[in-house]
Amino acid sequence: MQQLSIWYKGLQSRERLVVLGGGIAVVVAILYVAVFALAKSVNGRQALVDRKQQDLVWMRSMANTVRTAANARPGGMSGESLVVLINRTAQQTGIAAALTNQAPQGENSIRVRLEHANFDAVVGWLGLLEQQFGIQTESASLDRGDKLGIVNASLVLTRGAHP
Repeated sequence: MQQLSIWYKGLQSRERLVVLGGGIAVVVAILYVAVFALAKSVNGRQALVDRKQQDLVWMRSMANTVRTAANARPGGMSGESLVVLINRTAQQTGIAAALTNQAPQGENSIRVRLEHANFDAVVGWLGLLEQQFGIQTESASLDRGDKLGIVNASLVLTRGAHP
């Protein structure tokens, strides 16, 4: 620091003004960039909070629908194989194009893969399967897709009676 002071004092008055002005410009530029970065970060976080709040409002609005579907008793049992039943109901609910894979796992269980499916349609389809055919979701893994409301899902569905 002392060497810097000696160097500065050794400059002519014009050079000192240029160095001082340049130093002030650098400090102002650094402060400007810091404030800009902070503002951008705050705006990004606010947008994230807003999106999460919208998700929460939607989830709360769907809670009763999900509870109703989970507690509903199946309206009737079908003698169709799970593969045929899954294909038919997927066609009825409009998610057949998203159905990419089915793998039976024994007589009463099937693993299903959906890609680029509308989340609301998937929930409605699962509700239909449970209410009308007694097919329960044994496990589900849903991943957010490229667009809002679009998911990729891996499901294990089991035919069985409610307790």
